[in-house]
Amino acid sequence: MQDSIKNKCLTRLNRIEGQVRGISRMVTEDRYCIDVITQIAAARAALNRVEEEILRDHVEHCVVHAIASGDKDEQGRKITELLDVLSRAGK
Repeated sequence: MQDSIKNKCLTRLNRIEGQVRGISRMVTEDRYCIDVITQIAAARAALNRVEEEILRDHVEHCVVHAIASGDKDEQGRKITELLDVLSRAGK
């Protein structure tokens, strides 16, 4: 993973960690259910953005490298890996 992407993702993940702690406090404090659910949705959306960023970096570097290498086995592995992760992400 590129350092710039890594740093960007770590910053976002730290922010998400704070969001999740805030959600935990909201539950502890018996906050209104819809407010808690709204915050959960926001944390989920933030995680999805981090996932997309990491996936984009993977495709732009690892998958492109496998394709450029001409190694059919490596290409197959990367494509299978990519399809598997996309399948899991869709669930």
